Amino acid sequence: MKKVFIWVLTGIFLMSAICLDVSAAKKAGKLSKEAVQQMSDDIDNITKKIYGRALLSPQDNETLIGIKIQLDNSMLAATSTELAPLYYKAGNVYKLRDMKSEAIECYQTVLENFSDTALAPKAKAALAELGVTIDNPSETAGEEEKEEDDAI
Repeated sequence: MKKVFIWVLTGIFLMSAICLDVSAAKKAGKLSKEAVQQMSDDIDNITKKIYGRALLSPQDNETLIGIKIQLDNSMLAATSTELAPLYYKAGNVYKLRDMKSEAIECYQTVLENFSDTALAPKAKAALAELGVTIDNPSETAGEEEKEEDDAI
């Protein structure tokens, strides 16, 4: 009887811990204004070092990786336009460091999730500089309709 009671209590404890973890994860997915500002400041500091031709420390690399992870986790919870500048700035840092695939990923995130912001055209231009061609869906559809009309 004691063993059953202990197992039940253990089960209840584990279930409550799981529920707390899920709610904490949802809250953690949404970034506070302070966290967004801190990430922006960190990216700006790394950018200054790159422009100043300073070597990045392992801490700088960890900071950049941490920022990217936080951004991606926040995007899983919900998109927020306050993330667009962070993705764009992170893309710039990756581009300056010749980390092309990471830069492309950041710029594409801006285009796909924040196409209505002022940073979308800038991200598209940055992708073009990196050799990535982006088709506008409206332009592609218009060209296909024109080709169909010409065929008739």
